[in-house]
Amino acid sequence: MDMQDHPLLNQVVLGYSAVIDRQRAVVATRLTVAPGQADAVIDASALMQLLGEVWPETAGALSLRLRPVNAGAGSAPTAGLALLINPAGEALLRALLDAPAVPRYMIEVPAFMLADPLVAASVQALSDSGGTLALKGQPREALPDALNACFTLQIEDAAAPAPKASPLPRLRHAVRSKAEIDAAFADGCAAVAGWPIGEPPIKAQSKAAVPPELQVILELINRVDREEPVERLEAVLKNDPTLAFRLLRYINSPGFGLSVEIGSFRHALMMLGYQRLKRWLALLLASASKDANMKPVMFAAVRRGLIMEELVKGSGDSEMRGELFICGVFSLLDRLLSQPFAELLRAVPVPERVRQALLGEDGPFLPYLELVQAIEQESVLDVRDGAERLMIGLAEVNRALLAALATAAQLE
Repeated sequence: MDMQDHPLLNQVVLGYSAVIDRQRAVVATRLTVAPGQADAVIDASALMQLLGEVWPETAGALSLRLRPVNAGAGSAPTAGLALLINPAGEALLRALLDAPAVPRYMIEVPAFMLADPLVAASVQALSDSGGTLALKGQPREALPDALNACFTLQIEDAAAPAPKASPLPRLRHAVRSKAEIDAAFADGCAAVAGWPIGEPPIKAQSKAAVPPELQVILELINRVDREEPVERLEAVLKNDPTLAFRLLRYINSPGFGLSVEIGSFRHALMMLGYQRLKRWLALLLASASKDANMKPVMFAAVRRGLIMEELVKGSGDSEMRGELFICGVFSLLDRLLSQPFAELLRAVPVPERVRQALLGEDGPFLPYLELVQAIEQESVLDVRDGAERLMIGLAEVNRALLAALATAAQLE
């Protein structure tokens, strides 16, 4: 996807987080959109057109995926992630409310804004024309029934939960740990938004903490790093046919569009070589956990790698692109494997620049990782600071994010 020349990319600051359902599956992306300049006027219709390149009509609306707790589990048969838009700024919110309705995009409306009759009227009009809206926070006074009916989701802050008797499905945002996600669902929420990644492990939980299916991938990564003969690599894969199938599915995915279809591991090695093959094994390692609570972590790891690679896509340095991809994908491996990086990197071979970033040491890759973390925290100031530190324009950061999200959708 080529969005390099889209004028809006230089006018906004984007951040994103995952919307997670009760099965711990990621069902939507929460995209924070802030004006690049405080007084900037954003063309809302152009913004919707730009987002349509990443979230197609097949994605469906978030409201179709979140049923009330008493309605049972299950999601609507849609393809791809839904989109929840968090407009950061009053002018942008008003512009989105007055733009033509795009039903599959849900727009957050802060409850306090509804005290403005013009905003309330725009909400009513957008809802009547098919728009999908979420109420963020609690209104100071009870809303009229007709206005209440415009909303299909209640968004609450972790520090200020909505009443349990709320007639709308509730989404709690800014979750940061497994304990917070468990508490939200125990409290009756239909979904959460954020990154339930938790703090880095201080020491390994146990020597048996790494699941067997992940140990096979680690062994394969080490053998590929030593450039062992293909026969030895195939012998490892024969012990796990499912792993071989998943590896080939990734390699042949449209997200990375190879010119020929790869039919076997031997063929993959012949076409890609040892170094490029490590990229796919890294992706496989970061997405192979069977623990449901790790689904959001795996989701974040894959996108970190893709975003970091996209940030230097135009550099012409293929080695740097590949290492940044592995750096991003491995950046949550300590959580996935319950081992601190100081111990983990003894068993996982990585380039020196990647090792420095994963250990938090100063080095050329650490600023890229910190920029991606700022994007995940939806922190406008930190995204700006991170981009300036790398001497990258906002347009390039936004393009990298949207391109990475589009590519990731083709992998899953």
